[in-house]
Amino acid sequence: DGILALLEIHDRIVRDALSANRGAEVKHTGDGIMASFISANSAVRCGMDVIKNIADVRDESAPLRVRIGIASGEPIERANDLFGATVQLAARLCQHAEPEQILISNAVAELCVGKMLPIREIGRLALKGFDDPVHAHAVAMR
Repeated sequence: DGILALLEIHDRIVRDALSANRGAEVKHTGDGIMASFISANSAVRCGMDVIKNIADVRDESAPLRVRIGIASGEPIERANDLFGATVQLAARLCQHAEPEQILISNAVAELCVGKMLPIREIGRLALKGFDDPVHAHAVAMR
């Protein structure tokens, strides 16, 4: 089945990038993977690897497109899963992202200062579940 084959390609690319960037898979969400990292820098680099490596395998027969949202904070951990505002923010940023776009929270951008990452401010986004617009940034993919 074509969809299952695409999902396998996606999962392999994401898991390889997680391994290369010291990320840990938290759970498979059906159409994506939630992961955690010890540093914001590692999370952004992992996202960049995923976008680049999926672009390398994409063709007309495999129209695989990904969106990535990254937030930083202290999630609530229970039963090998993560919950809380940080997880919610990452999910909302992911939903708001365009295909092949990485959106990151302001906290992630601040933690990446000086790391030579192509981060640009995009302003405040109104995101479902957040009373105030959220200050967001995008990672510029070359």
